[in-house]
Amino acid sequence: MKLKGTKALVVGMKRSGIASAELLAREGAVVRATDLKPLSQLPGAPETLDRLKIPFAQQTPEAFEGCELIVISPDVPADIAPLEAARKRGATVVGDVELAAPFLRGRTIGITGSNGKTTTTSLIGHILERAGLPVQVGGNIGKAVTGMIDDSRPDGWNVLELSSFQLETISEFRAHIGLALNVTQNHLDRHHTFENYAAAKGRLFETQIAGDHAVLNAEDPVCVSYAQRTAATVHWFSGVREVSPGAWLDGARLVVNGRLLMEAGDVPIRGRHNLENALAASIAASLAGVPPETIAAAIRTFKAVEHRLEFVREVSGISFYNDSKATSVDATLKALSAFPGGLWVILGGKDKGLDYSVLREPLAAKAHAALVIGAAASKIAAQLEGALPIVQAGALDAAIAHAFAHGTPGDSVLLAPACASFDQFTSFEHRGEVFKAIVNQLQPKE
Repeated sequence: MKLKGTKALVVGMKRSGIASAELLAREGAVVRATDLKPLSQLPGAPETLDRLKIPFAQQTPEAFEGCELIVISPDVPADIAPLEAARKRGATVVGDVELAAPFLRGRTIGITGSNGKTTTTSLIGHILERAGLPVQVGGNIGKAVTGMIDDSRPDGWNVLELSSFQLETISEFRAHIGLALNVTQNHLDRHHTFENYAAAKGRLFETQIAGDHAVLNAEDPVCVSYAQRTAATVHWFSGVREVSPGAWLDGARLVVNGRLLMEAGDVPIRGRHNLENALAASIAASLAGVPPETIAAAIRTFKAVEHRLEFVREVSGISFYNDSKATSVDATLKALSAFPGGLWVILGGKDKGLDYSVLREPLAAKAHAALVIGAAASKIAAQLEGALPIVQAGALDAAIAHAFAHGTPGDSVLLAPACASFDQFTSFEHRGEVFKAIVNQLQPKE
């Protein structure tokens, strides 16, 4: 990708947009920046743009004119009208992952899926680091890919969490090892159809070449379909049956390529879905050259990622779990499966066009009540009506207070919203931090 002298526009000035502007300027592009928000509301952007002498204009259709290259941040829909018009004028539209691809040194492991990406990405990074390999972790978590270039090295590994938003615009970016954990309904407000969403994730495997590796969930039909769309060697993982080549759960044992890796009880992160994540991570680490005993030892020392089924504390015999990252119905189903029962489940937030009725049966079996909050509360309540008691809590603090007041020793209060956070919070991290702050202020019952 030739950048020197190219007229480039960066759309979206958060973490990835700032890093993309830095890269473009360094490579000699003529850069402009835009965002729907005014510059004063974009932390870190004013200082960077001033230092690099990059002009900024708040986003209008006119801001997209006169560009040869447009770099969009992950939260910018790729099909908005100004981008479609720019493409018709001959402009190239890419995301930060594609922009970074020619400059990122070393080998890349890319992880996608509807649920479990962050945990699996973090676990792979942890295993490689424990094995003494040079590794950095980023993408949809931590550092933007464009911000990882300087620390990349020819003998190193770049472990990247990759969302559908990042993958839908790739063409040259390539993962030497690509993982698809699962593909279930999510982000339909952005991709419009499930087929579009699944196709965006599938781009990770379409850009692979012979000699690369694809690690796919053998029990997920969409993941299985990716095997027909890649030139990479396919490896499978399954939580229910033997697969080859690959890894599977044999009762209470994790088996990789026919060899016992470890006992399931030694995996420190809660939930059957996390055993599957550990299987996928083990295959990737093995392909990166890490011996089985090192993989097992690293998994044993791995701690749950913040906001992913994170135990907060126990008060008066009631346990509180923060799974704020459960922003889809399938993620909430996985969270519910990690508990035997006795739950008070907090649901709600910004709706993403999902069907909450599939939660009826597991909630009825395991929960005392569903406490609904946020913009999607009415829709969720309507789709769950009759399955279990529903509490219209409205806000997170009221939901926690109700669950704590009515809970008894042995119960668990679970924040697993099945929704985005942007109605009442700035991010799922913000929502999780608020949940933990409120829980940590609770006083034991008398």
